[in-house]
Amino acid sequence: MTGRERIRLVVLFGGQSAEHDVSRVSALHVLAAADRDRYDVVPVGITRDGRWVAADGAVAALEAGAQALPSPDDASTSAEVSPLPAVLPVAGTAERVVVLPLLHGPMGEDGTVQGLCELAGVPYVGAGVAASAVCMDKGLAKAVVAAAGIPQCRWLGAREQEAGDVFEARVESELGWPVFVKPANMGSSIGVTKAADRGELRSALAEAFRYDEYVVVEEGVTAREIEVAVLGNAEPRASVPGEIVPGSEFYDYADKYETGAADLHIPADLDARQAAEVQALAVAAYRALRVDGMARVDFFYEQGGRGWLLNELNTIPGFTPISMYPKLWEASGLPYAELVDELVRLALERHDRRARFSRQHEA
Repeated sequence: MTGRERIRLVVLFGGQSAEHDVSRVSALHVLAAADRDRYDVVPVGITRDGRWVAADGAVAALEAGAQALPSPDDASTSAEVSPLPAVLPVAGTAERVVVLPLLHGPMGEDGTVQGLCELAGVPYVGAGVAASAVCMDKGLAKAVVAAAGIPQCRWLGAREQEAGDVFEARVESELGWPVFVKPANMGSSIGVTKAADRGELRSALAEAFRYDEYVVVEEGVTAREIEVAVLGNAEPRASVPGEIVPGSEFYDYADKYETGAADLHIPADLDARQAAEVQALAVAAYRALRVDGMARVDFFYEQGGRGWLLNELNTIPGFTPISMYPKLWEASGLPYAELVDELVRLALERHDRRARFSRQHEA
């Protein structure tokens, strides 16, 4: 992206997942940081019931704070639009269009919106369709990184119809107590519950199945929680590692987005060897899952035990002021506004590179 090239930046926010409100706050801060000399910013919201709306009041509301960001559900500030026209270039303009999806969780982070952009032929920030779908599904992602030889916690997965007495017995015998039960396709710790016995496991499974038909059950570990931000396409680079000390029993939704009770140590208190190890593992996981653009890669560090254990990889991490991804890059010398610029550049680079490949059979 040249210094004079003007980009129409379509910021998608809201969405149909349980992370709708997190997405709105992320969008607010991206809109505030985007350079208006470089970008024609077009905020587009997706309502909880799947309607797409042009949130024209979003930019004007920035100075009033997060609560003033218009909800896509508010008809007084929004005009309904269709998905494809919302992300397509405007006829008669010389601007390139880049879509920045800030849609956390299902129906946004899982390859659905990415597929829409591919059909429209429009560049978009972040991982492609396949990587987005696999990374969103914790069970599929764990299988891929296991095949790549990346260490992780012991775990079991099940579909709702499979999660009966036999599965509960396997959890008890193969993982022991406590365990963490998670919806396979959800983020921001929504639907995550800790279980210390069979009764609690049954309740935790019921909670997880509110959000997805697949669940992942992971062994409980006593470990430090370390996160690394990764940025790039074919040549990804890792940020300095950061450490999270949860404000509650584990790093839950309230810690991440509401109370700010967790302590974030950036950079993490690691020696040079430990930092280099976790950065290398983060890049290895990123490559194994074929991610482009960005991801936050979360680890456990089991001191005196197995060492580094991959927890999960998030392809659309939070962009709120207390979110780890932008804070890690800021500590690595890349401020928020420049991070947005780099993500847009990577989106264009990936789109242009992939446009070289033929989709037609030549006889």
